[in-house]
Amino acid sequence: MIQENEKILIAGATGMVGSAIQRAFKKHSNGKSTNNYTLLTPTRQELNFYDAVAVKDWFIENNPSIVILAAAKVGGIYANLTYPADFLIENLKIQTNIIESAYLNKVKRLLFLGSSCIYPKFSEQPIKEEFLLSGALEKTNECYAIAKIAGLKLCESLRDQYNFDAISLMPTNLYGPNDNYHASNSHVIASLIRKFLIAKANNQKEVTCWGTGNVFREFMHVDDLADAIIFSLKYWDPNDKNSPKDSHGKSLTHLNVGTGNDISIKDLVTKISEMTDFEGEILWDNSKPDGTPRKTLDVSLINKLGWKAKIDLEVGLKQTINDLDISKLIT
Repeated sequence: MIQENEKILIAGATGMVGSAIQRAFKKHSNGKSTNNYTLLTPTRQELNFYDAVAVKDWFIENNPSIVILAAAKVGGIYANLTYPADFLIENLKIQTNIIESAYLNKVKRLLFLGSSCIYPKFSEQPIKEEFLLSGALEKTNECYAIAKIAGLKLCESLRDQYNFDAISLMPTNLYGPNDNYHASNSHVIASLIRKFLIAKANNQKEVTCWGTGNVFREFMHVDDLADAIIFSLKYWDPNDKNSPKDSHGKSLTHLNVGTGNDISIKDLVTKISEMTDFEGEILWDNSKPDGTPRKTLDVSLINKLGWKAKIDLEVGLKQTINDLDISKLIT
């Protein structure tokens, strides 16, 4: 459903997901620069996604035919608890400005990236796409989730009302190259890798991790997500009679993307501690929140379309740790 002469905007091109998308386009083009695709990858300095006027002007001037919306304000539990207003306001601005400008400028296809946190805290497992809005959200990232739900629903409503070809993918927890290793604003795997590498370098005798470690999470390498994005843009048409549908027979406009497998945080911590050669004691701070008890995605629908995750967690973790410049973490 996309041709080789497309002009493709990757919003958030310098982030973990955006850079993976660029790698994936090169891979899908057999190592060529990207066939005849033109990838538009404006930096934050070149285009402020918070500025509605600037975004509209950019779309008029550059006229992209495909938009991949990977730009977002993201972070772990600490960041979400500390800056809830920022997560809500900034994500609403980014996605509304881009989606509206894409629609007004008659973009051919738009793909919006959400998150598995859009689903209720106590969802039945594994989580199906139709469980959206069936229960209360997890409080620790409620504002981020609400923003992502709004983006998904904006895409869905523009399709329903104006036949705008917008689709959405809901990825599970991500890790991999170009992740954010900030001391307090990083996601689970990046945060743990940082903790244990620094502890090893400083000969610490113990590392303290948040929560009980008894909750379960699903993790996917970011290169798998990038592959799913290109696959979906090419082959997923919600208007097709054979497209994925909910239990009522209604075509879905958002699909889950993940591995379908989860791991306890305790087991994840053990893996990362071993891979970083940390030999001290692991402590658990039970006063800190665990978040959602379990949120494994049901990925059967995107699997039936023909896409499956390929990178094993153990392989992906080793590669991520080995490729890291440890000196940049130890400051």
